[in-house]
Amino acid sequence: MSFPLLTVVAVVPAAGAIATAALPAAKRTAAKWLALLVSLVTFALALVVAFRFDPGSKSPYQFTESHAWISDFGVRYELGVDGIAVALIALTTLLIPFIILAGWHDADPLEEATPNRRWRPTQGFFALILAVEAMVVISFEATDVFVFYIFFEAMLIPMYFLIGGFGDRAGGDGEDEAASRRSYAAVKFLLYNLAGGLIMLAAVIGLYAVTADQLGSGTFSLQQIVEARAAGRLNIGTGTERLLFLGFFFAFAVKAPLWPLHTWLPGAMGESTAPVAVLITAVVDKVGTFAMLRYCLQLFPQASSWATPAILVLALIGVLYGALLAVAQRDIKRLIAYASISHFGFIILGIFAMTSQGQGGATLYMVNHGISTAALMLVAGFLISRRGSRLIADYGGVQKVAPILAGTFLVGGLATLSLPGLAPFISEFLVLVGTFSRHPVIGAIATLGIVLAALYVLVLYQRTMTGPVKSEVSGMPDLRVRELVVVAPLIALLLFLGVYPKPLTDLVNPAVDHTLSVVDKKDPKPTVQVDAVPGGGRHGHAVHDQDVEAAK
Repeated sequence: MSFPLLTVVAVVPAAGAIATAALPAAKRTAAKWLALLVSLVTFALALVVAFRFDPGSKSPYQFTESHAWISDFGVRYELGVDGIAVALIALTTLLIPFIILAGWHDADPLEEATPNRRWRPTQGFFALILAVEAMVVISFEATDVFVFYIFFEAMLIPMYFLIGGFGDRAGGDGEDEAASRRSYAAVKFLLYNLAGGLIMLAAVIGLYAVTADQLGSGTFSLQQIVEARAAGRLNIGTGTERLLFLGFFFAFAVKAPLWPLHTWLPGAMGESTAPVAVLITAVVDKVGTFAMLRYCLQLFPQASSWATPAILVLALIGVLYGALLAVAQRDIKRLIAYASISHFGFIILGIFAMTSQGQGGATLYMVNHGISTAALMLVAGFLISRRGSRLIADYGGVQKVAPILAGTFLVGGLATLSLPGLAPFISEFLVLVGTFSRHPVIGAIATLGIVLAALYVLVLYQRTMTGPVKSEVSGMPDLRVRELVVVAPLIALLLFLGVYPKPLTDLVNPAVDHTLSVVDKKDPKPTVQVDAVPGGGRHGHAVHDQDVEAAK
């Protein structure tokens, strides 16, 4: 295309961030409406990309843009999207308007300004959200490794300020104690992700050196590297490829987050406002799992196969570890954070199952987890803002005084435990089927995560929403109009995609097939049950295709 549609999708929120931050301090309401308008325009542009995208195209990337940038170092401004990227861009741009609406009052100045309680710049809060959106979108669009790396790292800065500067106000501690916790969570988030990024930078430089040595000129272009490998013009040594793979994977595993690199997430989500917590786990963290599919598998196919057993074990531990710690939580937001760690374990399990069902399910899981976690966390945020506490024990009987709030909380929770009929179910089912077909033991053990999810979700609902009405919640108001506008569309999407996931599967399956072809993996051939073979002695056991032919 001559029109740079992908660039526009990323530039609009970036320009909106600058315009919002530039508004005078007294224009708080104008800043909110401007940020919301920009996010809606960005979503409309993402829909244009989605509807004009052709899943049947033979080209791996569409709407491509390529311009010289730093020619001396082989860096080009290259963008392009496959079905997976389109789905995640749509998810990101869909959630940002709801995040803005849900956080409408989160950065309002405190009623009283004292030396221990500071004013909160509303314009900065919404500008930072739009800045994160722009950087996440271009990370999904980039097909140049260096361009991707820049925005992969740059998004840490606005996230740091959103966590540390606009944290959760719930809790009985004073402002100083709360600020200290927020600062600790923000610094931990930044240090973990910067460490991963620095290791990745070394791998990015190493990749450039390898291409310069074998191709005559260094390049960061994903397509050029993949095509050169397929044509035999680029042969990365086994040891070198494994080291480069580990450098990329480590950064993505921190971002995802994968056990044991996950420890920054519960603190970051717990100390953030609910909308920022959604931004972290439903938007930013998806860049890590997306990058595993786009960069780890396609740039380093042999190393990906070599590392698969270890990664599957780590993902399995993440599934069970996250679920077990979610069961033990007393803090609502930290429970949802540990549940997300378990879900990301499922996503990574599906990616490295190296089957079409597993990777297709993992991609759907990224989208559906984003919607379900947003619904649950935002309703939890509305609940916490009313009571002023994140502790589960401080609630009880909420469904009797706020039935709509309780009902939406229940639907979000049921989606989180992957109830059939809601969107995450088909994702989890495909991940488990795809994993079991190649790694049956790991697939079987991973099903325990479903049982544990039912436990922590239903216990959470029982303790907060049912039972006698506690005096502290007896006057709790139900969801207001603005809050219903936030939650209702997410619930509707969970129901729609739960019964009709075909639009998403048609979008992502060609991209999954392309990734598997680059890695040179095919789905395992199914076996059949033979009860009797005429003239032979095989009865009641699984046989392969050649056995079936012999039976015929």
